[in-house]
Amino acid sequence: MKFYSEMNKEELMSEKNALEAEYENYKNAGLKLDMSRGKPGAEQLDISMPMLDTLTSSSGCFTDEGVDCRNYGILDGIPALKKIFADVLGVKPENVFVGGNSSLNMMFDTITCFMTQGISGCEPWIKQGKIKFLCPVPGYDRHFGITEFYGFEMINIPMDSNGPDMDLVEELVSKDSSIKGIWCVPKYSNPSGITYSDDVVRRFAALKPAAKDFRIMWDNAYVIHDVADSGDKLLNLMDECIKNGNEDLPVMFTSTSKITFPGAGVAAMACSDNNMKVFKGRYQYQTIGYDKLNQLRHLRYLKNTQGLIDYMAKHKAVIAPKFKCVLDMLNENVKDTGCAKWENPNGGYFVSVDVLEGTAKEVVRLCKEAGVVLTGAGATYPYGKDPKDSNIRIAPTYPSVGELAQAMQIFCVCTKLAAVRKLLG
Repeated sequence: MKFYSEMNKEELMSEKNALEAEYENYKNAGLKLDMSRGKPGAEQLDISMPMLDTLTSSSGCFTDEGVDCRNYGILDGIPALKKIFADVLGVKPENVFVGGNSSLNMMFDTITCFMTQGISGCEPWIKQGKIKFLCPVPGYDRHFGITEFYGFEMINIPMDSNGPDMDLVEELVSKDSSIKGIWCVPKYSNPSGITYSDDVVRRFAALKPAAKDFRIMWDNAYVIHDVADSGDKLLNLMDECIKNGNEDLPVMFTSTSKITFPGAGVAAMACSDNNMKVFKGRYQYQTIGYDKLNQLRHLRYLKNTQGLIDYMAKHKAVIAPKFKCVLDMLNENVKDTGCAKWENPNGGYFVSVDVLEGTAKEVVRLCKEAGVVLTGAGATYPYGKDPKDSNIRIAPTYPSVGELAQAMQIFCVCTKLAAVRKLLG
């Protein structure tokens, strides 16, 4: 089959008529399928149900150190769980703070702390005038939401298969002291699924920002979410930063939101001693301690770092077929038309598809009318504005494989139909 871009008008019209007929059949089927957010499916949630039975008596509510988790105390989390998160993030346990159920909440609190308390002896950001933030794109909409909430100017940083454009990052941060940070999802990036190369990580660690209070917001949400037999390897940023005398640069985050229960998992933050001192100074007024019973439930069920890794194999068994379904459908139905391109991620929660420039919104609209709800076009860019109107984030985990196959069939038809109509002009 020819690429659409190589077809003449008569060939495009013939393809358009066939696609419109197929599309009408889907519209008349009355389907209701949702791929709008990266939510675990019911089968994944069922994996964690036994965790709810780990605390069955008052005597079972004590840590190995003898702390009664039913009571106040332990601001930064129970020690054994800190050890697991430290292993996951590649830091020392004393540099970990275990919080509540949401890493997004911890990221918001971190930005709030910079706004109100400042960091590295600098004035609070709220007193510094215009603040700018670097945003690798396509990226995570909720990161952009935090910075937009505070009125920061967001600067797009293009991504490729190695990670953010580090030439641009280095140039911008070295010259402009109003640039205070960058959002990063370094392993299985949201939405592209790529993992930052060793060179990119080393260049982050060696940054020389004009702003002393510049921080790398290292959201390692998918650090152990492999779906391929051979998962990606991410170089340890903190180790590289220490080599460069830049240990204060990164603030790291992760959680069990897509491991145990979204909304009832456990989140963690990791950073240098200097940063942690500032954060604890704020948290001591914000809370007496987070939900230690939930922390203990997670510890009892997961047991240790190896237990967590073994546990993730159960998730992989559930979601790997879903990723395969998405990629197989794209390869079988769209690849030969040349009207879209995508990454083949080895893990994470999303598949990022770049449809024909100028058609993403139309693809999402067509899908919705045929009963398939997708993440809104533009959501993967600051302010919801994709300059090329091309990126669409597919979230495969929530539907069943059968539902996903139906949804992807519709997505492929809509992608091709929007492209043909665009080319016909």
